[in-house]
Amino acid sequence: MLALLAGPLAAGATRADPAPLPVVEIAPGTYVHQGRHEEAAPGNAGDIANIGFVVGEEAVAVIDSGGSAAVGAALLAAIRQVTDRPVRWVVNTHVHPDHLLGNAAFRAEGARFVGHANLPRALAARGAFYLERLRETLGAAAEGSTAIPPDVTVADSLTLELGGRRLVLTAWPPAHTDADLTVHDPAGGTLWTGDLLFMERAPVIDGSLNGWLEVMARLRDLPAERVVPGHGPPAALWPQALDAQEAYLRGLRDALRGILAAGGTIEQALATAGRDQAGAWLLFEATNARNVVTAFTELEWE
Repeated sequence: MLALLAGPLAAGATRADPAPLPVVEIAPGTYVHQGRHEEAAPGNAGDIANIGFVVGEEAVAVIDSGGSAAVGAALLAAIRQVTDRPVRWVVNTHVHPDHLLGNAAFRAEGARFVGHANLPRALAARGAFYLERLRETLGAAAEGSTAIPPDVTVADSLTLELGGRRLVLTAWPPAHTDADLTVHDPAGGTLWTGDLLFMERAPVIDGSLNGWLEVMARLRDLPAERVVPGHGPPAALWPQALDAQEAYLRGLRDALRGILAAGGTIEQALATAGRDQAGAWLLFEATNARNVVTAFTELEWE
């Protein structure tokens, strides 16, 4: 079931009365807003990641809040178009700013913030930098954005109750980042991966290439009909949605291992590794170069 609600994030909307984000109902009670395939900029207010919410009989859970307080407020407005039930939980799937700098919009709702056990440490190390960059990038559109750490952390797994509906949260070892969390909604047949899954937009390695491939193999066993990726379409078939990302990451690892085995340099790696995938991904150039540097450093110590 797909139903589109609301309109685009309006640049002129006030903080007191923001325009609701457009959301798609991908399964009963499960709503997703598709972020843009762009870098954060004043024109998008940091609205570049897939975010959304699940509605239970008693309460709502937000899954990622967006890249600024303005995006979070627009998501809350979208929720209020659907239901007046309280927002009980805000789940942050990892540390990156496009997924959690909208948290401030949900403080007044009395929501509890939930994240990986490593998320408080990661935010303590990076949060101030993320906010500084956001203000530099967005200017006035960054107003009100804050890096709110979780008050509920997940080291292994945790079940959230929404009333007649349960969400199962799982913490993963270092992969995309070292604070990745998935949300499985059995009643809705949906898995929310955060940035453990990129579609259309090039994947970003900020944790461990080997770890990410290992986590993906385990993710394939999770029983879901559909997945909400961190970037890409609002929903896709599961687990087939993993295939393109896995091919890119495996190909990158194979290329880098070959260069390292031959005594090659990181300059050679930057010129060749992963380049066969250039036409398959949006925002590929800068992302692949970063991935090469991160993965080369990891693999040279194997």
